[in-house]
Amino acid sequence: MEYTSPDGPAPTDSAAPSAPSASSPAGLAALFADLVRCETRLYNAIGDRLRERHGIVTSQYEFLHHLHEHPGCRVADLAAEFAIGVGATSKGVDRLEKQGWAARQPNPDDRRSSLLVLTPAGEQLVAEARRTFTGALAELLGTDLDAPALDGLARTLSTLRAALERDRTGTPAG
Repeated sequence: MEYTSPDGPAPTDSAAPSAPSASSPAGLAALFADLVRCETRLYNAIGDRLRERHGIVTSQYEFLHHLHEHPGCRVADLAAEFAIGVGATSKGVDRLEKQGWAARQPNPDDRRSSLLVLTPAGEQLVAEARRTFTGALAELLGTDLDAPALDGLARTLSTLRAALERDRTGTPAG
């Protein structure tokens, strides 16, 4: 399978050079650049919508959504899920608490940690923001990718993420 560069598909003229294979050094570099730039652009575009409609940024939505899906998780659990440091995660939770969207509760199994839950205001916010989030993703991804392409992309990224997580690749030290 040949990798298609951001400049479009390789020319069909047999004398023209083809796009580099994704497994070649040049192809891997182009693939990495595409992954990072796509993630950055999607993250920023969704952040813009969340900010204008709900007054939150993408990272806050992600924390709120995770707390909605996993009530009673710890700061360390959030940090592991998002592959970020515990200190940065704790500061992010502090900001959610300050806004009245999340609360720390005593952990009956470990007095050194707290269990995180959404407040009613946090539950309402995440429900409203979820519609904005999913609508923006559908618009941003679904405009240029059909359902089979999205399904294939989802499977590929899920496989890559599982391998990186299995091997603890990119896990912060602190």
